[in-house]
Amino acid sequence: MKIGLNSFHLKLIAVITMIIDHIGLFFFPEHILFRIIGRLSFPIFAFLIVEGFYHTRDIRKYMIRLAGLGVISEIPFDLLTTGKFFDLRHQNVFFTLLIGLILLYGYEKQYSTFSKVSFAFLILIAGDLFRVDYGAWGVLMIFCFFIFRERMWAKIVSVAVINVVVFGYIQAFAVLALLPICLYNGEKGRGYKYFFYLVYPVHLWIIWIIKTMI
Repeated sequence: MKIGLNSFHLKLIAVITMIIDHIGLFFFPEHILFRIIGRLSFPIFAFLIVEGFYHTRDIRKYMIRLAGLGVISEIPFDLLTTGKFFDLRHQNVFFTLLIGLILLYGYEKQYSTFSKVSFAFLILIAGDLFRVDYGAWGVLMIFCFFIFRERMWAKIVSVAVINVVVFGYIQAFAVLALLPICLYNGEKGRGYKYFFYLVYPVHLWIIWIIKTMI
């Protein structure tokens, strides 16, 4: 076993910080510490999408899983964020990850630099048009982990710029996610794949149910 953190460890950190973030957002909005901790979540998920792209046996099935979970998660996401059963003004993070994965897949299929850049630009615009969580910048973060996969400092700088300069304020704490990411040892670790997929919609439903009861 290599020293460092494997994929299972990173998923666990991402899920735990995400749940802490959402508990703070929906129950304790006045306590900023919950949100600061939660900033670690998305960069780790973005990084893991890139690793999943390289290690998955079937990229199309991977996309279908993300799309399906995005649809399943949208109802509790909309109920919590807008109070409506279905609202197209803001889509959950599974759609951000899906668009990011489509970007990686399509980019690799292009043959010329012009077509690669054009395709990437169009997909980034799609991130904003579909109003996914974190928008085009969230999709760009996934792309940076992909483009600079073998260049550690370029990866660190690009992700830091997106979170500190572009997003700013509380999202700047997302740079802390680079520490566990840099400790990634390339190993898969334990499975529990479907647990990590389902924890997102399930925990949103639980939070919504509790909110309606108090």
